[in-house]
Amino acid sequence: MIQPTATFKDNLQQLPAIDGVQRIDLLDAEGAVVASIENEPGKQGSLAVYNYLKSLSETLDAKTAEHGLLVFGEHTEDARNRPGAHPNVDRLIAISEGGKPLKIDVITAAG
Repeated sequence: MIQPTATFKDNLQQLPAIDGVQRIDLLDAEGAVVASIENEPGKQGSLAVYNYLKSLSETLDAKTAEHGLLVFGEHTEDARNRPGAHPNVDRLIAISEGGKPLKIDVITAAG
């Protein structure tokens, strides 16, 4: 487990590479995909964070979400001040505040 700093850019450098990750699907308790994070510009930071969180736990629960918020660094405060501006951070906030856990499914380029 990394020790997050206050800066997202610095935290990203500590995370595993996302080469070969096509997308990440987040599934509810019934197995339905409730969100996807594609490997494309503007989303790769979030993809790296969620990929890292998957390495910690199969389930995105309150404890894992709290750690993810620390990894997002300054974006977490911005998300709290501007709901909707960072949907992938908003999701972690919701789970950390008692929202239902989600399963993290990493989809690789190989399938």
